[in-house]
Amino acid sequence: MTAVHQPSPPVRATGTNRRRIAVVIAIVVAAMGFLVVKGLGDATVYFLTAHEAVQQKDDLGTRRFRVEGLVTDTVRPAGDTVEFEIISAGIRMPVSHRGDPPELFKAGIPVVLEGRWSDDGSRYQSDEIMVKHTNEYREQNPERTDDYVGKEQA
Repeated sequence: MTAVHQPSPPVRATGTNRRRIAVVIAIVVAAMGFLVVKGLGDATVYFLTAHEAVQQKDDLGTRRFRVEGLVTDTVRPAGDTVEFEIISAGIRMPVSHRGDPPELFKAGIPVVLEGRWSDDGSRYQSDEIMVKHTNEYREQNPERTDDYVGKEQA
């Protein structure tokens, strides 16, 4: 006679095992939530015009943000920085940029800067300059602008 193998009954989780599973799930969900909130918070960079940035200086503190404005005729090298002002809606904003500015950077050109207010709030400390192309530049160099690239891909 051959013995018939009976399957063993399913193992049921005891109260202790259920609690452990619930704790592990709660920890994983909390960790994922923290990473999402932290990641989104760090990835958010505010974009303001120069006059908005000056008006909101106290609220912004030393948090990073982008600012847009027109470079005035105050550009002057100062060691490993470039100091200048940008203007928007008649409000001037002093800037210290660390590093070399882009080739097209000069007075009268619109720029977007990334950085933060200095600890004392006296200057905007930039570490990135993005030059916005004027209409004159676009007309003279159509192959270098987004409008041209978009037409080529269409």
